[in-house]
Amino acid sequence: MIPTVGHLILILQLYFIEQFSLQRSLYIITVLTATYPLFRLHLNQRRAPRQPMETAWLRSIATVLGNAFANENEHPHFPPDEEGLGPQLSQRVCADLEQLYHLLGADDPSQSTELFPPPHIILCTTRLHCIHCPAEDGPPPLSRHEKPQQVKLLNSDFRWVKAQLFVAYCIKCRAEYYPDRFTYKLEDGSYGRVQSLEYDACYLRHGIWVHRRIAMTQENAILRFKSGWSNFAEWLSDTIGALPRITTRQSQRLYFEHFARRLITLHGLEATFTIPAHSSSQVLAESVRNIIGRDGGVVAGSMDHGCINCTHIKRYTSDLIAEGAVLNGDETGGVVDGGDNSNTESEATGLATDPSQIPPGLVAKPTQQIRRAGTGQGYTRMAVMDGKSISHRICALSTCKGALVNYKNGRFCRDHLEMRNICGIIPCGRQIHSEGALTCADPFHKDWHTKYLNRFSRLSFPGVQRVVRQQKHSRGPTPHSELPDLSGTSGDQVVHTFRARTTYCLQTVQWSCGCPIGWGKCYNSESSSQVLAIIDRIWEFNPDSKPSFIAYDDACNLLRHVVTQDPDSPWLKSTKFIVDAWHYIGHRATNILCRIWCNPAPTNGSQPDLIAIRTDDNGQQHTTRTFNTETAEQLNAWLNGYEAQLRQMSDTNYDFFVHVLMLLYKQLVDKRVAKNAQYLSEEFWEKVVDLE
Repeated sequence: MIPTVGHLILILQLYFIEQFSLQRSLYIITVLTATYPLFRLHLNQRRAPRQPMETAWLRSIATVLGNAFANENEHPHFPPDEEGLGPQLSQRVCADLEQLYHLLGADDPSQSTELFPPPHIILCTTRLHCIHCPAEDGPPPLSRHEKPQQVKLLNSDFRWVKAQLFVAYCIKCRAEYYPDRFTYKLEDGSYGRVQSLEYDACYLRHGIWVHRRIAMTQENAILRFKSGWSNFAEWLSDTIGALPRITTRQSQRLYFEHFARRLITLHGLEATFTIPAHSSSQVLAESVRNIIGRDGGVVAGSMDHGCINCTHIKRYTSDLIAEGAVLNGDETGGVVDGGDNSNTESEATGLATDPSQIPPGLVAKPTQQIRRAGTGQGYTRMAVMDGKSISHRICALSTCKGALVNYKNGRFCRDHLEMRNICGIIPCGRQIHSEGALTCADPFHKDWHTKYLNRFSRLSFPGVQRVVRQQKHSRGPTPHSELPDLSGTSGDQVVHTFRARTTYCLQTVQWSCGCPIGWGKCYNSESSSQVLAIIDRIWEFNPDSKPSFIAYDDACNLLRHVVTQDPDSPWLKSTKFIVDAWHYIGHRATNILCRIWCNPAPTNGSQPDLIAIRTDDNGQQHTTRTFNTETAEQLNAWLNGYEAQLRQMSDTNYDFFVHVLMLLYKQLVDKRVAKNAQYLSEEFWEKVVDLE
């Protein structure tokens, strides 16, 4: 039912006599509409057998309305009313609640019942039945748990308001239902309670209660302004302009509460994800990280992505010839000049026939692609990957990948804490000379540590970046440690544990349109074995979604590693590894494996999917690349804005934050695809499956 002015006038005439001002009457009506969620719970509980006529939910409504009918001492801005009139009218209104809600349109979910921002906000669950407790005669209704609590809420208008928190519970299994989560005891009888999240919750608790719009504001601040938790807390407090101020810890908790729900929902894990009841933000972050990917993972929905920039109709050599391409006879696809390409073409061509240049298990050259009659034309996709030197700190021991116990000034993981009392010079092994020292009593070790501190103690990440930029512009010498030798070992070769180590790089993988697919971490170096492990993990459960091409700056060595380790690797059957166009100019002409198999634009027709013939406005034909092989560089450039934040994070926060960044970047790409109408059309799929 849609409320009208006539309905409002009727209510005013029936319940609010002339002693009440219009201002107070509208105030009471607004409070009444705000209590409708409690009335739904009351009606639902009444439907169950052996329930009282007056439930705790109904008593809560009476209490809230009684406060609204209070005298002028509690509402000094309203004119006074006749003594004792408020309680009488409150009882009368409570007796006709169902009819009043119907007249006000509160029972119509399609209508908004807010006459103006409600003075009382009711925080309660939107559920009516227990979803955890099995029952033969239907799920039991939810009852009110204890008395309501007065809490402060930051509403959608960025204002502090008072709210009443109601907790519902199931009388059978004792599950407790909050506005943003519900807790219950495990069925296996184990000690303790667990909680599940409400993924469409309007209000979130992170030490204080806030409207979900505040979390969306934080998401936009992270995306558009590269804002950290501290900066957002300061900005939000200044915007509100009233106490209490938002703390950095509360801002961080809001971030985890909001993005945990987004990540879990996108990965389709809502039904199975649980954590211990009333857990801290770190427990929440670690639980989410562990279930969607530790040290890497797959971006939700990326395997189903497709657009005209990353997915093309399958091409054959005959298509190139039909377009007017003039193919050369060089079986290596032509020599790309520049970079370290110091060998002449004749020298490289002479080596092209040397079978020792091609690893065993790989044929001498790609086979010509000929379309068979009666088959679909098919399509090809390209993925691009690259490493970005964004790291986080790990245990100081070179053989350990463990997370630090203390990220403020710690050096060791939990398994190697005893190393704090051992000399930091490896492999000395003696006890430190005093509490808090980092070396033994050896004067040479103490002196070397002192010089190390003088050289590195005041280094900071922005400072290192500034020095590197200055040296890059001035083309000066490469920075070096300037440390003295120790027992015949060069200063920059001395192994020590004076400072926590860092991971080597962040490896990102995306489609050639920019849509991120997944990511991983390289701990010690960007070796081919670690890179292969990352792409194996990304496509482990999606083997049919493997790309036709992977562009990578060291694709030739990666291909050699794959063939050497497993000549029957599925990667060799599904995917071709090519070097991206920018790095290919720096590969040596004598690297025949690279020239034959990893050329990003061969002109001999061996990879027709990679090139096309285009005609410019002047009628001139040009050979162009069909895929953008530099999208990894573009993503890495975008990640630069978050590098300072990521370097200071723990391993858990780092993994969680990278998952979030991949999610946000995918949103940007999806919006661009939608804006430019770059989806794969029906005509595209008709060509893919077209049969001759």
